[in-house]
Formats: sequence, structure tokens, C-alpha cells
Amino acid sequence: MRVVVIGAGIIGLTTGLALRDAGFDVLVCEQAPEIRAAGASLGLWRNALAVYDRLGVGDQVAAIGKPSGMWFHDPTGRLMEPAGYSPADHHYLLVHRAKLNDRLADALGHDNIRLDARFVRYEESPDRVVAHFADGSSEECDLLVGADGAYSVVRAQLVPDSEAREHVGHHAWRAVLPDVGDSVTSDVLVVGDRGFRGGYARTYDGGAFWLLSQFNAPELTGTVKQQCLERARDLDVDGWNSTLSRLIESTPDDKILHNQIMVVPPLSHWVSARVALAGDAAHAMSPHITAGATLGVEDAALLVDRLTLHGDVPAALVDYEADRIPHYEEVARRSAAVEHSTTPDEFAAAYASFSNWMMTRESTVDVPR
Repeated sequence: MRVVVIGAGIIGLTTGLALRDAGFDVLVCEQAPEIRAAGASLGLWRNALAVYDRLGVGDQVAAIGKPSGMWFHDPTGRLMEPAGYSPADHHYLLVHRAKLNDRLADALGHDNIRLDARFVRYEESPDRVVAHFADGSSEECDLLVGADGAYSVVRAQLVPDSEAREHVGHHAWRAVLPDVGDSVTSDVLVVGDRGFRGGYARTYDGGAFWLLSQFNAPELTGTVKQQCLERARDLDVDGWNSTLSRLIESTPDDKILHNQIMVVPPLSHWVSARVALAGDAAHAMSPHITAGATLGVEDAALLVDRLTLHGDVPAALVDYEADRIPHYEEVARRSAAVEHSTTPDEFAAAYASFSNWMMTRESTVDVPR
């Protein structure tokens, strides 16, 4: 069986790696001229790490990550410890996006990746799919997987009128500093009273990652750095959290990534007979739950599991969609509970509840070896 995957981001490459590992003929197509990743760092929870272990790249992923904890403070510095949740509900691996992409591409093999391949449309028939590219070339396959992100071209054809839309008033700012010496001695995350969240963490190689986000933000004014410093002050009552402001001050303006958060609306379907969506192409969501990458890795593993189980593409895709749509309805409900928390303590408790559910529910995912 031949599978073409559109998009060589983390989920596209993970999908390709899982397919190849299961014995499928796979080609991952990327519109950029090189493997690259937008953004700074991401968190991988233990269920994603288990997938990478089964695919034989767990050690390589661990080598470019730093174990961290999703523990929250309030703006006075008080550590919030929601009752009923163990330390395992807070632990994740902080990984640099670009380095993870590089490791996955190397593991997949560059012969299985086609660069400078901008996908424009597909033609589907009962027994095949033909993917067409901007240069006039095409690739024929048994299955086409759209892992091409929030602005997915595959999704635009599969589910018309499903464009990514603004999560109104929700903004995020972040950066990675390559060398901070001994200025960052711990990981700190703070939840404010006005929809602010921010903090910092050490990276595996001696640098630091910092972030800020806000719900229901008014119209932004000032430079990007001024926007960050203004919000950092609200997370630093009595000066206990001055490290965040110092990290922001030391970051060159052009290295601060600012995003109006975009989300994909709930989809009526994820698949046709021979086309499927995975990752942000199907469910790009707010990053406040810090789980988009992990959830997308699960998509990849489940898709390959169902293909192996059924040996028939249409049947496998029906099974895959039947699992994913209700799953993401629950993700959306729990994510909204975190977002709409009215106090820092409620935010911390709702977040711990989400991570506990995400990691301890009965798994439907297995990666054949």
C-alpha cells in the first residue's frame, strides 16, 4: 500500500515514520525547500513519548528535550497544587520544534521526503488518489493524509468552508534564548487574574524558553517587547518573578514570536474513502492546554494502527474517524473548562484534570512492530 502524506511538520513526519515502520510505502511531501519548523518549543506528554519509544526514536527525542513540570503559581508566587492529582499529571518533556523535526526526518529517511512540493489538490476515485502539485507533477497513492497544519489545503477540499479562524482576543508571545548561564534555576509558570499566563523553563542545552499568553486581550498597542513586559508585570506581584521580565528584556525584538491564535472549527468529518486528516489539519486548537503536538502524535499512531488492523483503506478510515471525532469533542470540552476558569486556582485544577484524563484514559492506540 502506498501512502502520500502532505506536510513535513512534526505530525506529518511522525505519520510517515509510523507508516514506514509498519511496512507501508510512504512519501511525505513538503512545500518548503527544507525541513523546518515555525515556533519555539513544545511539550510532549508521556503518551506521545510512548509512541516515539515504540517507533524506536524515543532516545533521540529524549536527547533533545528537558523533563519539565506543568505546575502553576499565582501572581504572588504561591504554588498551586490541585488536590487529587499526582506529580505524573504535571510532567512532560520540553523539546525544541526544529530539532525534533530534524530528528524525525533523519529517522524517516530523506529518500522518503519530497521537498519543494506544494500540494494544490487531489483527485479521488474508488481505488486510488492522485495528489497534484504546483509544479504540474503528481503522485498516485492508495491513501492521502493531510497533515498540513491549521491552514490545510487538504482539509479545504475535503471539508469546504472549514477555514482556520481567529480565537478572538487570544494572543501568544514566546522566544528561545540559546544561553542564559545561571540566570534561570527553575521552571516557573504563572496564571494571572486577567487571562494572563506566562513563565519560563530551562532547555536541555543550557538555554531558556519563555512564553506569555492572554485571553480576551484588548487591542494591542506598543512594540511586541512592550506588550510582553506589560503582561509580565501583572504576573510579578511584589517582585518575586523578575526573571521573566529579564528574559524578555534580553530577547532581541525580532526573535520574539507573536501570534494571534487561530483554531480550526469542529469538523463534520475527517475522512473520505481514501483521504484522511491528522494533527492541526483536523483540530488546530488553542495552545493553552500545551497538548496539540501530543494529541497529533496520537492521531498518527491510531491511523496506522487502524490501517494495519483492517488492511482496507476505507474501513480503516471509518474506524479512525469514529474514534477521533468524539475524542476531540471531549478535548474541546475540557480545554474550554481551562480557558474559562475565573481564578488561578480554578485554572490549575482544570488543567490538572485535563492532563490526567489525556494520559490515563484507556488507550485505543497501538503501533504495530
